[in-house]
Amino acid sequence: MTGKRHRERPEPLHSPQAFSGLYARPAAPTGYPATVSHFQLAPLLAAWQAHLLAGGAPDDRIEVETSADLGLSTLTVTLTSTAVLYPTGERLQWEVANILIGSSHNQCFILDGVGGLSGSAQYIAAFSPTTNALRSLMPTAGAPTMLYSGISMHRIKGTEPWADSVAKARAVAPLTGRVLDTTTGLGYTAILAARTAAEVVTIELDPTGLEVARQNPWSHELFDRPNIQRVIGDAFEVVAEQPAGAFDRVIHDPPYLSLAGELYSEEMYRRLYRALRPGGRLFHYIGDPHSASGARVTAGALRRLEAVGFQRITRRPEAFGVVATK
Repeated sequence: MTGKRHRERPEPLHSPQAFSGLYARPAAPTGYPATVSHFQLAPLLAAWQAHLLAGGAPDDRIEVETSADLGLSTLTVTLTSTAVLYPTGERLQWEVANILIGSSHNQCFILDGVGGLSGSAQYIAAFSPTTNALRSLMPTAGAPTMLYSGISMHRIKGTEPWADSVAKARAVAPLTGRVLDTTTGLGYTAILAARTAAEVVTIELDPTGLEVARQNPWSHELFDRPNIQRVIGDAFEVVAEQPAGAFDRVIHDPPYLSLAGELYSEEMYRRLYRALRPGGRLFHYIGDPHSASGARVTAGALRRLEAVGFQRITRRPEAFGVVATK
């Protein structure tokens, strides 16, 4: 469905930080169906209830501003006694909206406008035969994150996923030349890198992860930008296949240690070192440096990075990682 996504939505007051220029949130996509969560639906229900409490007639039609792309932009919907009417054609019955609002605050939904629950709202999630785990899209006050078996793939405590990705990109800026992103996820770091880099190569182990990302309005530049090359495979193997000195920057953002396989190993660091050009820089996300486990993981990672030849290894606590130079 195509419809107007007008007026870029300002950063919400509860967002930790507003960004502009190279770090601005993505532009609103076109051609996406209405995609919503409780962050959008609960205020619509509250607006209709307030209308009735103020003496409004049940057969009134009122217009309310909301978002149909998980907060990227705004549009005006019409509220009636039975449904929310979107200008893009979707019709969400109140009985269904109530179920979606109460179902889970960890879920995002695509609306298709058919009458019953199964036909009107699709939960954005998929089970992966590659990793034997559920991948799903989770809303936040800012950008959505991806859940992997219930674990968030971005920092969301005291921040939100877009701000988390900006911190990583800034840590190793400027992102120029060729950039290697070892773990695609929802593609936020690849998108940020592609705004200034000549080419970004981003690696995703799980095709199901890309399936979820395709349904996320915030990820549309991952598929729209011609200078982003998406590669499916194990980063440990794919990095080994890259020519020596092929990249100016590397963003290495592995998942939790228990899920990361070889991605924290000395051999992985050796392969990343080989892939960088002399003078190239690596950002390595490690985790909360102030936690006991994060401090241990950081100490081990620093030793292994130095052992394979990295120099000027600098802690970047604001991005929960380190920067190192070849």
